[in-house]
Amino acid sequence: MASLTCHDLYFAWPDGDVLFDGLSFVAGPMRSGLVGRNGVGKSTLLKLIAGRLNPQRGSIRATGELAYLPQDLTLDTTLQVDQALGIAEIRRAITAIEQGDASEQNFTTVGDGWDAEERAEAMLGKLGLGAIGLDRSVGELSGGETILLGLAAELLKRPDVLLLDEPTNNLDLRARRHLYEAVESFRGALIVVSHDRELLDRVDQIGDLRKGDITWYGGNLTAYEEAVAIEQEAAQRLMRSAESDVRKQKRDLIEARMKMDRRRAAGQRAFEQGGIPKIIAGGLKRSAQVSAGKHLGMQSERLEAAQDALADAEERVHDDDTIRVDLPKTEVPAGRVVLKLEDLVLRTGLHVDLEIRGPERIALIGPNGAGKSTLLHAITEEELPRVPYRLLPQRLDLLRDELSVVENLALLAPSAENQERRARLARFLFRGRAADQPVSTLSGGERFRATLAALLLAEPPPQLLMLDEPTNNLDLSSVAQLQDALASYQGALLIASHDLPFLREIGITRWLQLDNGELTGIDPPFEPGQ
Repeated sequence: MASLTCHDLYFAWPDGDVLFDGLSFVAGPMRSGLVGRNGVGKSTLLKLIAGRLNPQRGSIRATGELAYLPQDLTLDTTLQVDQALGIAEIRRAITAIEQGDASEQNFTTVGDGWDAEERAEAMLGKLGLGAIGLDRSVGELSGGETILLGLAAELLKRPDVLLLDEPTNNLDLRARRHLYEAVESFRGALIVVSHDRELLDRVDQIGDLRKGDITWYGGNLTAYEEAVAIEQEAAQRLMRSAESDVRKQKRDLIEARMKMDRRRAAGQRAFEQGGIPKIIAGGLKRSAQVSAGKHLGMQSERLEAAQDALADAEERVHDDDTIRVDLPKTEVPAGRVVLKLEDLVLRTGLHVDLEIRGPERIALIGPNGAGKSTLLHAITEEELPRVPYRLLPQRLDLLRDELSVVENLALLAPSAENQERRARLARFLFRGRAADQPVSTLSGGERFRATLAALLLAEPPPQLLMLDEPTNNLDLSSVAQLQDALASYQGALLIASHDLPFLREIGITRWLQLDNGELTGIDPPFEPGQ
């Protein structure tokens, strides 16, 4: 039975930042999805399991062969495909034997791999790479083909445990379908880190990584989200009840103190007026003090218990804030021409005709290498839009790393007062000191959010927003935040993306496909399984 066991893992970065302290879990022979906000340690955990990093404490044990496909996969472009698959030496040895060289070394090299070439070709065909051939150079492949080639190399090891880190990043729709099929057919213990909803709806359980620990939920992503929604509703009720109890205990403590003060004052007045003998007054005073002390102590204990209960309740409530923005200045009248391309010639040789009117929301899909990014960059470089516009590129390099978030916004919105800029950034969850962070210190999700804020809050407000693969490398929470922001946007959208669930969620009104040198309108792609 394929399984993976992690026990009492402790891992801290060189600066002392502790990521895991006592993390333990077991993953059996099923497909497991691992989710969590950017920066919580999902990719680091996979690197620890794969042996790319070493924990300072704890143990990791995997039964059988372990294979790992990293998020930042890079293959030597000078290699041949068979070298990348790890079968080049076996192929050469088989060829030598067939040509009469029956040396012991050749037979040792082949071992039990006589069918290595057939298995490799079958695996490439299964992943949609049947046409690339074993003798081609890796440098001739697209980025998506390289990722699938890396997956093929790992699957050829016949692993019992398979780790995948954001495997659908940079894959077009066809390539994603092949990867989904590979994941569904895997029969060992699989752990996949991903923000791809369609992929995560194909797993058997979801692990939610928060604050160094994993909570497991049976079922796919949809079932996980339903379970978490129920949990969070109960947690919110518990927190409201705990808050109410804390307020009550504070009132009771104040009232107890006031009663004690009134009794003390009344006793002092009675003594001063001579109504009570001194010895009796002293005894009464001591008795009252003891009684009052016990009462106050009991009230203080109740307040402390209520505050502890509130702290526990707050721990159960997820801090997954959503972006709330109001962008009325981005509104575009329905009939206004926002962009008109007439025989625009791209450097790929493609001739493009395109007209966008009013607040259309257009999805631009197509295979990798078709020219989607080239088209978006050509529109901006030649300043073709007829309204204020902005482009969010795949590489988030629009902001200056040495400046803070608010300083970057000041460059794009110079007429706004500093307090107004901070108020705007707060709606994008950069509150207080968070707005003063240098961009170079931001996590991937934070950098994306800062770049999006800078684009949407720039002057003049963009009435055409172009996004190039915006959900790549974003966790599910960040994708939800992007959807919230775009829900408030009232201008025109042109979005190049392979993420169909995201595109459907933001209300695409027109679908365009760029393929085989042609840009054509298409019907909305089918839902998964249709």
